[in-house]
Amino acid sequence: MKTIINAVAFLLFMGVYTACHTKSNEDDKKVQGETEVRYQPREYVELKHPEWTKNASIYEVNIRQFTPEGTFKAFESHLPRLKDLGIDILWLMPIHPIGEKNRKGSLGSYYSVRDYYGVNPEFGTMADFKHLVDKIHQMGMYVVIDWVANHSAWDNALVTEHPEWYIKTREGNFQPTPWRDYDDIIDFDYSQPGLRKYMTDALKYWVKETNIDGYRCDMASFVPIEFWENVREELDEIKPVFMLAEAADRDLHKKAFDMTFSWSLWDHLHAITVNKKGIHGLTEGYLAEHVSIWPTDGYRMNFIDNHDKNAWEGTPFSNFKDGLEAAMVLTCTIEGMPMLYSGQEAGLNRPLNFFEKDQIEWQKHKVGEIYSKLLNLKHKNQALWNGKWGGTMERIKNDQMKKVIAFSRQKNDDKVITIVNLSDDNINAKLDSEYHKGIYRDLFSNKEYTLKGKDQFEMNAWSYLVLIKEK
Repeated sequence: MKTIINAVAFLLFMGVYTACHTKSNEDDKKVQGETEVRYQPREYVELKHPEWTKNASIYEVNIRQFTPEGTFKAFESHLPRLKDLGIDILWLMPIHPIGEKNRKGSLGSYYSVRDYYGVNPEFGTMADFKHLVDKIHQMGMYVVIDWVANHSAWDNALVTEHPEWYIKTREGNFQPTPWRDYDDIIDFDYSQPGLRKYMTDALKYWVKETNIDGYRCDMASFVPIEFWENVREELDEIKPVFMLAEAADRDLHKKAFDMTFSWSLWDHLHAITVNKKGIHGLTEGYLAEHVSIWPTDGYRMNFIDNHDKNAWEGTPFSNFKDGLEAAMVLTCTIEGMPMLYSGQEAGLNRPLNFFEKDQIEWQKHKVGEIYSKLLNLKHKNQALWNGKWGGTMERIKNDQMKKVIAFSRQKNDDKVITIVNLSDDNINAKLDSEYHKGIYRDLFSNKEYTLKGKDQFEMNAWSYLVLIKEK
């Protein structure tokens, strides 16, 4: 009997042991599976960029000041020139009718929108606008329009039709954006679902009816991010769109916007070229941060002029003075998409009036020649492409680190090395180029350079080289 009891006990033990062991193996496999998923690196950017943005540059168009006529039709004559310059995306400042109540100046601000479904008669008709869009597409370029979602003009029809869609003061009055000199506009209240649907439908209308390719969204970070994420989803159901946010927020890249503004890059370049600060802020405060924490596929827009800097702050790009060309080279060769403002390629040396007619004086200029070389290089050299399509910046150390910035970018067989002297001094810089040996050719002089590992470069004040690896 004792033998039988022991046998039964053993069988029971083995059953329990086997069950536990099996469960333990299953648990181990589950943990291993979770580990494999949980600890894998994931891309932050979830949206899909339109393929045509991979090597694109963008140009901000101020229709009012572009030609004597200031119309869509007149602007069409500049398209071949902009195409040759190397521009791919045309960003048109707001094209909608402008409010008259509390208007600034005689013509008013583009950003005081009276009708989201209308066209500013100053520029032409809806038919004129559609013709312009078609012409841009025929030339192999793309077009986005400026969209003002945060606020409207005082005399927009929505003020009387849906007053509940606007933010009010404690006294129940409409109000402009607090803390800013924007008294020609009043702010929307995005806690209202009806407003969100109206604005989304209006955004979809222009994509469907005029075939534009996306939007530059004014004051994007002042509007809830979940609104923009839904907008992107609904627009992409119509066609792949390109979305640019007037903001510098990293989180906007996840599901809503392809590109944001690199405001701090402008600040650092201005401090170096105008205020004669060192390059530490640029290298440690912007470029190191960009390479370390910025999403690989999150485009940043690199610029040294736009309508805000030009008109509101009165700092046209010519204010960069001796360092202007050096700043241009950097904004076109570091990671990000270069942007030009109307007239920049013609050497615009003054702020354009924002509320009155103030025509740009067009001329051939060295600035345009430099930009043309840089932007067209970007088209064909994968190292300079945008986001994950391009190469990551790798800093090249040198013995003049307080004055000279040098870096390489490489993608597949394409490689570019940029060297810039960001100082008033003529210097001799020795580069630690051990990992960059080879034969290169400078974009601007066409001079050949052979890098051997410890290479000396005599550089005049504010001079630059863009070295392209010979294949």
